[in-house]
Amino acid sequence: MKKILRSKWIKVPVFGLCLGPLGELAWRAFHHHLTANPIEFITHLTGDWTLIFIVITLAVTPARKLLRLPELIRFRRMFGLFAFFYGFLHFGTWIGLDKFFDWADMLHDVRKRPFITAGFTGFVLMLPLALTSTAGWIRRLGGKRWQMVHRLIYVTAVAGVVHYYWLVKSDVRKPLFYGALVAVLFALRVGFWLVSRRGKPAGKAIQPGLTTAETA
Repeated sequence: MKKILRSKWIKVPVFGLCLGPLGELAWRAFHHHLTANPIEFITHLTGDWTLIFIVITLAVTPARKLLRLPELIRFRRMFGLFAFFYGFLHFGTWIGLDKFFDWADMLHDVRKRPFITAGFTGFVLMLPLALTSTAGWIRRLGGKRWQMVHRLIYVTAVAGVVHYYWLVKSDVRKPLFYGALVAVLFALRVGFWLVSRRGKPAGKAIQPGLTTAETA
């Protein structure tokens, strides 16, 4: 497993898998299988995959520590950027296909509809995470400040879960499931931090990624 994860080519199939939801969407569109309400279908599909990739990104650090596979860190930036990519598609669908770039109507919805306010907040918080997901930004901001910025991923995750919960109203099983996953991952993060405070030496190299604040 470690040999596979270290391969310089392994990112290619992983990248392809991450594009799978977009491929499914394109296939459905080509074959006219976007249901009776295609805008709603696209919105829900891209929203689901945004949350899925946020959870996957948050899970990288616990997985690499619990499974003793430090090589998993190589994929965290990719997963984080795919979370932003699907979030951008989700937000773009609302702007272009649902609201037809009616900025006044969109601002009204952001102010008056709580689930849109939560979703908009989550997307806005993803912007600095995506923009600073490079080694260059680590140097510009400095390691500690950069890590503080990237802890916004947890706020983004919570905003996304709240957005989903308020949106569905009745069948809240999926948003509660995502919320439980985020809570578990946050608890693991706190647990690892407490263990590291017992005297483990710091100084690990920071790896670029949407949630590289999780290096501890």
